Amino acid sequence: MQNIQSRRRFLAGAAAAGAAGLIGTPVRAFAEGSLETTAIRLAKIAGICIAPQYVAEELLHLEGFTDVSYVVTEAAVATSETIARGEVDFSLNFVGPLALAIDAGDPITILAGVHTGCFELFGNESVRRITDLKGKTLGIQGLGSTPHVFLTSMAAYVGLDPEKDIRWLITSPSVRAKELFIEGKVDAFLGFPPEPQELRAHDIGHVVVNSSIDRPWSQYFCCMLAGNADFVRNNPVATKRVVRAILKAADLCVTEPQRVAQQIVDRGFTARYDYALQTMNDVPYGRWRDYDPEDTVRFYALRLSEAGMIAASPQKIIADGTDFRMFEELKRELKG
Repeated sequence: MQNIQSRRRFLAGAAAAGAAGLIGTPVRAFAEGSLETTAIRLAKIAGICIAPQYVAEELLHLEGFTDVSYVVTEAAVATSETIARGEVDFSLNFVGPLALAIDAGDPITILAGVHTGCFELFGNESVRRITDLKGKTLGIQGLGSTPHVFLTSMAAYVGLDPEKDIRWLITSPSVRAKELFIEGKVDAFLGFPPEPQELRAHDIGHVVVNSSIDRPWSQYFCCMLAGNADFVRNNPVATKRVVRAILKAADLCVTEPQRVAQQIVDRGFTARYDYALQTMNDVPYGRWRDYDPEDTVRFYALRLSEAGMIAASPQKIIADGTDFRMFEELKRELKG
């Protein structure tokens, strides 16, 4: 009964904020046609920067989906893989690993940009700027993981050779890079919520780069919504409704941050309400209307090409692995 009441309160708040878009839904659904499927699978990872997909469940129900499930994906490096293998239908993910997967020919389609920054690079006293990473040891979950790809992009942008100039320490599944940084075993660490919030709360290290406010990273999307290419092709109505629900959920993160933070704690996506609320306030979820997703893919594809991580041109990555038509339509529909 408590969970039911919590969901009802959440929807009431969504309606009050105008983000749920309840009025006119039946007419819109009729115009779009019938859902090809009523079942949707989304990824669940340790990070909570992808909060919009965690609080989109009730919005997806309003769009006509009756079976919304979350598939645990243990490591960030696996998110693109689970989408490509069809183990999940959609997930938010940093654009870099998505570009790597598309370059490898994996069936992934990037559909929308959702927010413009959540990663923070923490360093010890020897790391004050990105160029200071030369000769330093960085902890990552694996080659091709989100932190590895983002750090590679940053290093290449300032003229470093990520392969030769940086010592990459790949952690075991049981030891996270954050713990190695806390113990002083690595010089720098790239974290995503709630990790930066935790390090700041305990005054550990200092922030070298904050992707939500530091240029050029803050000028491009960070997490983008991607889907399995076969699902997107075979289920265009369902895909558009998923994109709509995720974008409305991003707006909720702005208009109802306390409610969203409590919701993701109650649903078991994270443990600490204070870190969750700080994430809602730190991450610029409300800027998805302001940026061009194609520019984002082009920017990061260029960085990864400079670092020798992808062979295809940025334009081929865009042509083979993106479809932003629904996103542009929904920008007009959900303008506000």
